[in-house]
Amino acid sequence: MSMPNISESEWEIMKVIWRNHPITANQITELLPEDIGWSDQTVRTFINRLMKKKAIGFEREGRSYNYYPLVSEEECVKSESNSFLKRVFDGATHLMMTNFIEHADLSDQEIEQLKKALLEKQDQGQKKRSDE
Repeated sequence: MSMPNISESEWEIMKVIWRNHPITANQITELLPEDIGWSDQTVRTFINRLMKKKAIGFEREGRSYNYYPLVSEEECVKSESNSFLKRVFDGATHLMMTNFIEHADLSDQEIEQLKKALLEKQDQGQKKRSDE
């Protein structure tokens, strides 16, 4: 199944649904960050778009609809990351990582987390090669 192409605004709706499903449209509106300030109608428009894209589904309960995700946040983040990588860096992961590291304001703790992640990735690659 291919991942739906979710717009920046739709991501805001999805973040609420991923963390709070099943959820009604009114609850989504209440849980959006205050600085967004969308009307109920705007939220419902995004919900309808997400349903057409098969990113969310619903169950009817009485007079209300409870929405739930049809795609996981992890899958969407991975798909969006790959799309960004291809679009901006021609798929070159090392160029993207180098660019972010050079321009990011990283704390010592964040640098240690990155070192740990890279060492784990290196260990996985060595284990994979030894298993072949």
